Amino acid sequence: MARVIAVANQKGGVGKTTTCVNLAASLAATRRRVLLVDLDPQGNATMGSGVDKYEVEYSAYDLLVEETPAKEVIVKDTNGKYDLIAANADVTAAEIKLMEFFAREVRLRNALAEVQDDYDFIFIDCPPSLNMLTVNAMGAADSVLVPMQCEYYALEGLTALIDTISKLAAVVNPDLAIEGILRTMYDPRNRLANDVSDQLKQHFGDKVYRTVIPRNVRLAEAPSFGAPAIYYDKSSAGAKAYLALAGEMLRRAERTEPQAEEV
Repeated sequence: MARVIAVANQKGGVGKTTTCVNLAASLAATRRRVLLVDLDPQGNATMGSGVDKYEVEYSAYDLLVEETPAKEVIVKDTNGKYDLIAANADVTAAEIKLMEFFAREVRLRNALAEVQDDYDFIFIDCPPSLNMLTVNAMGAADSVLVPMQCEYYALEGLTALIDTISKLAAVVNPDLAIEGILRTMYDPRNRLANDVSDQLKQHFGDKVYRTVIPRNVRLAEAPSFGAPAIYYDKSSAGAKAYLALAGEMLRRAERTEPQAEEV
């Protein structure tokens, strides 16, 4: 059964979509079966995967509101070699429509249940705000991956996000946990970045990924070509960093898997 990971931060511009697209592609390159769910009405993860958000037949709106089966909504084998549930402006209406439904917080969880056995990882790209779409992502997820820049305001945002995760765990999803904290757009020459990085490691320990994602022009350019960085420029520092992150995630997963009982 797939491990479902919501990629979230209430602060915008921290690399959530970049992380979703490139981590999904990196894990797919290791022959893992990956599904990326785009819940952001901007549809950036959809476009960055090489799928035209204006041309898709179905989107996350159809999954959440119209109850179209997930297997019909999924776009197979994108430019990143993973599967996709697309998003576009229609998803904005989904947030409003969801308020009309009973058990609205778990509609995504219920919708994904039929395909969880088809994948090893399901990533959910959340919008940069706490709304019903984000609540659905948290309700469906096993854990939350938090990308963040190493700057002062990001620390305040992280505190608010952790508080939000705790509250949602208490009400919607008691098994929800923090998957890890990912330092993005990292510049080791910046003293503040190093200071914030040290504070993160002191407070969160092993929850902070050892892999850091550097500021990288190729990561910024790749979405305009509709491809993850490993297919746009595999030799770039950004592509190598996300491949390293995929490896670190897989090693962590192996360490936490329960050992089979001896017969």
